[in-house]
Amino acid sequence: MDDIAIRFSHVSKHFRRGERQDSLRDLLPSLVRRLGGRGRYTPAGDVFVALDSIDLVVRRGETLGVIGHNGAGKSTMLKHFAGIMTPTRGRIEVYGRLSALIEVGAGFHPDLTGRENVYLSGVILGMSRAEVVRKFDRIVDFAGLAPFIDTPVKRYSSGMFARLGFAVAAHLEPDILVIDEVLSVGDFLFQQKSLQKMREIAHGGATVVFVSHNLKAVSELCKRTILLDGGRIVADGPTAEVIQTYLARERAKLQQSRDTDVEITRVSLLRGDCESHHFTSGEEATVVVEFVARRPTRKVAVVLAILDEGMENVFYTSTDALADTPPLDLDAGERKGATFALTLHLATSTFHVGVYLHRTDIDRVFDQAVPAVTFFVTTDPEVRGAANLYPRAAWDCPVRPLSVGEAIE
Repeated sequence: MDDIAIRFSHVSKHFRRGERQDSLRDLLPSLVRRLGGRGRYTPAGDVFVALDSIDLVVRRGETLGVIGHNGAGKSTMLKHFAGIMTPTRGRIEVYGRLSALIEVGAGFHPDLTGRENVYLSGVILGMSRAEVVRKFDRIVDFAGLAPFIDTPVKRYSSGMFARLGFAVAAHLEPDILVIDEVLSVGDFLFQQKSLQKMREIAHGGATVVFVSHNLKAVSELCKRTILLDGGRIVADGPTAEVIQTYLARERAKLQQSRDTDVEITRVSLLRGDCESHHFTSGEEATVVVEFVARRPTRKVAVVLAILDEGMENVFYTSTDALADTPPLDLDAGERKGATFALTLHLATSTFHVGVYLHRTDIDRVFDQAVPAVTFFVTTDPEVRGAANLYPRAAWDCPVRPLSVGEAIE
C-alpha cells in the first residue's frame, strides 16, 4: 500500500443523454429556451457510459501517460483523478497531495495584471501565498514575461497567457500532478522547456499522470501508458508498445470496409533486428512491408513515404524507382514482403511512415496505411526542421575588406 499513489477499483461513470430536469433550477432555463425558439427539448434517455469498470493502480514516482481518440474517456478519467467528478460506481483512492492542471490559465482574471494572476492562480492550484512569494521570480523568469508582468492579462496574446499559466502550474510541488494537454502551449523552445520541467518534476519523485494527443511528448515523458477506448482500458504497458497499438486500432477502424485486390498486413520499423520507435539522427533503420494478394494482381509496387508531424511528405520513394525491384505479379493468396533500408538524416521531431500498394502505369492505389508507424528522432546538438544537415560553425573565418564598389551606403 505504501507505494501506491492512486487506485481505481471498478470505477464507472454514467451520463444520461438528453435533458433531465430534476430541479427548478434546471427546468426554468430549459422552458425559456423552448419558448424563445432557441432550443428543442430532448428528454433524458439512454445511458452513456463514459468510464466502464476501470481498474488501475499508479505507483508513487511513476509517470503515466493516457492516450486515446476524442471521446475515449480521457478527460473524464482526469476529472475523477482530481476529485472534480465522483464515480457512478466503484472506488477511487488517492494517497498524497494532488494538484490538477486541466486548463492552462485556470483562475486567471482578464482585468488583473500578470503579477496579480500569478498569486491568484497559484493559490487556486494549491500553493500557499508564502510559496507563491518564494517562487514568484522563478515563475516569471520561466514564462519569459518580466517586461509585461504588470500588464493586465487581457492584453496578452494567447501564447503569453498560456505560458504564464503553465509557468505557475509547473512550479507546484505536489505529491501527484495530473496534467491535461498542456505541453502544446507556446512556441517550440517553450514547449521544450516545459517538457524538461515535467521531467524534473517526475525525477524529483512526484507521481505524474499526463494526458495528451502529442504522442512524442508522451513518449519522451512516460515509461508506462494506458490506452482508453470507449471508456475502457484496452492497452496498458510500455509507452512505445501502447502507442503502436493505438495507431493500429485507429488504422483498423478506417479500413474495416475495404475490399482490395492486395492488402497490407503488417508494417514494421527496425533498428538492427529489433522493432524500435526511437532513433538518433543519422541512424540506420529498416522498414518492412508485408502484404497478401486477395485476387490475382499484376504490376504491384510498394511506395514508401516519410511524413512530418503535420502529415506533410518529407521523403518519398518506391520499389519502381529503385534498382532490382521491378513490379510484382501475384497469384491469389500469395504473400510477399518488401524492405527499405534508410539512413535517418532527420531533425528532432515526430515522423510517420506511410505505405501504399500501387500500380504505376494506371495510377491505381490498391491499399494504403497512413500512418503505418510513428517514430521519434532526437539530435545532439538539437536542430529543427525536417532534415539534419549536420551543421558546423566557427568564428575564425577571414573577413574580406569591402572594395570601393561594394561599400555600404
